[in-house]
Amino acid sequence: MWSGPKGASVQERLDRAAEAKKALLDRFKKQPGPGDKEYEERQAQLRAVAEARRLREEARAKQKAEEEAARAEAARLKALEEAETRRKQAEDKARIAAEEAAIMAQLKAEEEEKQAALLAEQKAARDARYAARKAAKKERRRGY
Repeated sequence: MWSGPKGASVQERLDRAAEAKKALLDRFKKQPGPGDKEYEERQAQLRAVAEARRLREEARAKQKAEEEAARAEAARLKALEEAETRRKQAEDKARIAAEEAAIMAQLKAEEEEKQAALLAEQKAARDARYAARKAAKKERRRGY
């Protein structure tokens, strides 16, 4: 049969277990209770630690809220800046488009003027040829 480190009998093991339980109970009973000076000091210490922890958590939460507010403000300012940039770009595009439209209209007007001048020149040349033919025909009739 297996034997333990300090004897093999069951009774010895039971006695050692009972002694250990008794020592644990004595140690528990020796601890200071409510109304004892040591107990009150320990409780005050624990309350101070808990209060410090609570204050740290509050400070951390406040700092986190401030950081979040700062991020939100930065995001708002960035959005305003981007909106202003887009507005300026749109204005520039509109201005450029208007300038291009004005240039195109001017070019079209010049082209129409050139076309009208060309047509007038062609008509004048045609009229001159017609008049020359008519005059030549009249001369031929007169010459008979």
